[in-house]
Formats: sequence, structure tokens, C-alpha cells
Amino acid sequence: MENHTKTDKLLLLGNKIVLTICILIVMLPLLYILLASFLDPNVLLSKGFSLNPADWSLEGYKRIFQDDLMIRGFINSIIYSVGFTLVTVAVTIFAAYPLSIEGFKGKNVFMVFFLITMFFNGGLIPTYLVVKDLGMLNTIWAIILPGAINVWNIILARTFFKGLPKELFQAAKIDGASELKIFLKIVLPLSKPIIFVIALYAFVGQWNSYFDAMIYLEDQELQPLQLVLRSILIQNQVQPGMISDQLAMAEMSKLAEKIKYASIVISSLPLLIMYPFFQKYFEKGVMVGSIK
Repeated sequence: MENHTKTDKLLLLGNKIVLTICILIVMLPLLYILLASFLDPNVLLSKGFSLNPADWSLEGYKRIFQDDLMIRGFINSIIYSVGFTLVTVAVTIFAAYPLSIEGFKGKNVFMVFFLITMFFNGGLIPTYLVVKDLGMLNTIWAIILPGAINVWNIILARTFFKGLPKELFQAAKIDGASELKIFLKIVLPLSKPIIFVIALYAFVGQWNSYFDAMIYLEDQELQPLQLVLRSILIQNQVQPGMISDQLAMAEMSKLAEKIKYASIVISSLPLLIMYPFFQKYFEKGVMVGSIK
């Protein structure tokens, strides 16, 4: 800071203030939801936040973990998200790498074909009919396969592959390495940043998705966590197993509020836990093509 001019110092100070405000805008709602999941709803509405242990309770979390549908939805979401991520990463990498190779015949044609799908698609009804004709309705494949290919991810991965040093490929070819060996031994080990970025995008997108499951899944046992949360948060329907019929209406309303907040916290945990491990790769991967 000593070497900066007054103008630079003012700009840096302004940036810090703006960033601090942005952090507070993001953190305050999250903190509110976290604390509200433990506090008595009456205390939260009348007093606000309270540090009195008598006003705190784990009842909302207990009810969630006692509900089979909520636990099953959580397991389904993990299965769908992990499966979707693996398929998306595999398809993206295998599509993007050939498109980055110089001299690969027909790559421009394939690229134009991919780009067209970014601007035009068949719509919901034709997609539903295709999924139905393929026999994927009410199966895990209806969630994983239709959205596995993302053209933007392919463009990112292709740009990353083009930025790898060409000397590595030339040296490998001189040593007699095949294209498959170059891909497995050189390209993949150097592609961790873009692989982790695509994986993070895919996992977060699938974890937060509920629309495809609502359209393609009829069996309640196959529903992901987001559909269960949708019924709680939007339709205001708490699962029957969470609240006993013997409770009074006022107690039911209070417990329903705690269950809502606790459900949001639990659904956010996987993403909060996963991001720190992906952060260093994410920062590198999102800069792909930034200079160009």
C-alpha cells in the first residue's frame, strides 16, 4: 500500500467496501436460516436471535432424520448428482479433446452442430416423448442422460486443451506414443482444473434441479431431495411422518417452520463441504480463455 497513489488507495478501499457488502448480502440470509433452524419460531418472531439455550432445539433435525422420504430423497440426490457428474465429465472430455486437435478432419462441422443446439432445441414436449420412447420414464436415466451434454462445457474444455503446450504432444509423438496414450498419460493429468470445474458445475446444477424429476419421475421412492423440499417450502406440505396427529395446530405450525429451515440447511451441506476441496482447481479452470 505504501507504493500506491492516493487514487489507487481510494479505489482499493472502495473495492473492499463493495466486496464486504456483497459478502454480507450473501452471508446474512445463510446465517439467518442456520440460526432459525435451531431457534423456537415464536422466539425468532418476537425477540429475534437469542443465545438462551432454552430457546434452542434440535427437534427440526430429529424430525427430518426420522422421516424415511426425506432420507431417501437425500440418497437419491447424491446418486443422481454423482452419476450425472461422471457422465457429464466423461462425455465433455471425450467430445472436446478431438475438437482441439489440429488437423482433425470434420471438427468444424461437429462444432457447428454443437453450437446449433445452444440456440435451438425441441422443447419440453418433444424431449418428453423422446425420453418416453427410449423407455427411460420413471428411471434414473431420465435424470442423468438428457442433460449430460452441455455445449458450453465442451467449449471451455476445448479452449483448455488448445492452451496446453504443443511441444508435449510433439515430443510424445516422436517417442512413438499413440493418440490414446497421449490423452491418458499427458492430457488427463494436466486437465485437472477444467475437469474439476466441469464436475462442480454439473454436481451443483443437478443437486439444485427438481424440474426434470418432477416431469419424468412418478414413483415417490425415486424423488430427489429437491422435490421433497419443494413440497415443504412451496406447497407448504410437511411429510405426515414428521408431525404427529396428536399435536395441536399451533405446535404443528411451529414445528413445520423449524423443519423448513432445517431442510434447507441439510440440502446445502454437500455443496458447502465440497467447494473448499474444489476451490484451487475452480480458480484455475474459470480463467480458461480469459486472456484470449
